[in-house]
Amino acid sequence: MWSSVIAVAGTLLGGALTGLLQLRRERSAREERRAEALRVALGELVAALGDHRRALWHREDLVLNGASQEAVAAARAASHATRSAVTAPLVAVSVLEPALAQPAREAALAAFALRGSADHTVLATRREAAIAAIDAVVGAAGRILGR
Repeated sequence: MWSSVIAVAGTLLGGALTGLLQLRRERSAREERRAEALRVALGELVAALGDHRRALWHREDLVLNGASQEAVAAARAASHATRSAVTAPLVAVSVLEPALAQPAREAALAAFALRGSADHTVLATRREAAIAAIDAVVGAAGRILGR
C-alpha cells in the first residue's frame, strides 16, 4: 500500500515539476521575444529619427540659403515622408518598454525642433541636440536590455 502512495505522490510531484519548468521556459522565451522586438523597434526608431533629422536639416538649409520654392517644396515632401516613418517605431518602443517612452519622445521632439531654425547656428545647435537625444535613448536602452 505504501509503495502505491509513494508512486502516486512521485508521479504528481514529477508532473508538477515538469509543469513549473515548462512555465519558466515559456516565460523566458516570452521575455526574449519582447527584448528582440524592442531591439528591432529601437533600431527602426533610431534610423527613422536619423533620416528625419537629415531631411529636416536639408530642408531648413535650403530655406536659409534662399533656394527656389520648388527645391524647398521637394525637401518639404521628403521631410513629411520621413516624419511619418517615425510614428510606428516610436509607439512600439514606448509600448514595449515604458521606461524608454519619455527619452524616445524627447529624441523625436529634438529632431522635429530643427524645423523653423532662424539661422545656420541655430540649425547646427538643434542638430547636435537631436543627435545627443538619440544617443541618450540608445544609452537608456542599453542599460535596460543589459539588466
